[in-house]
Amino acid sequence: MRKIFLAAFLCICANGFAQLIQIGPQFSTNITSVNAKGFSSDHTNTGIGASAFARVNLTVFYAQGEFGYAQTNFSVFQDGIGETEFKLSGTDVTLIAGFKILPLGKIGNVRLFVGYNWKNFSDIKPSNNLNSIAFEKNNHSILGGVGVDVWRLTFDLRYLAGLSDIDASDSEIKTGVTSLSLGFKFL
Repeated sequence: MRKIFLAAFLCICANGFAQLIQIGPQFSTNITSVNAKGFSSDHTNTGIGASAFARVNLTVFYAQGEFGYAQTNFSVFQDGIGETEFKLSGTDVTLIAGFKILPLGKIGNVRLFVGYNWKNFSDIKPSNNLNSIAFEKNNHSILGGVGVDVWRLTFDLRYLAGLSDIDASDSEIKTGVTSLSLGFKFL
């Protein structure tokens, strides 16, 4: 009889733990715009990302951490020199705190969140050598967004406002990234 009670207790605890902590993969596409000073114009381009996330759920609040790889693309144009497209990629770490604003019962919920993002650009590729820019490897951003959980799927729309000037010269380049992501919760 004790074994039956112990097995039932473990099943209840495992179910409660699965509701408390959720993990899974996440894939994103992003549109990077830049605020470039010292260049005559700049253009937005798209990039991709892949990460793993872990979420700790409380009643109406949650905290989420993400670790992965992201690519950022943009181009700048300088009069008399020409246009150069840059592809920057590397490690991407995000910390999020959120609030579940609309519960959808057992189906899911609608969320609002804010957070911090750190990118370490380990691979920097210019399309040509016209605009020689020495990039800072680290980029710090604050973010805000909205998300929807439906069953085991997560959909997030977020905006990352770059705090760091990633141009190490006298010019200034700050990124603004709009990201749309799709994730799957294993637990």
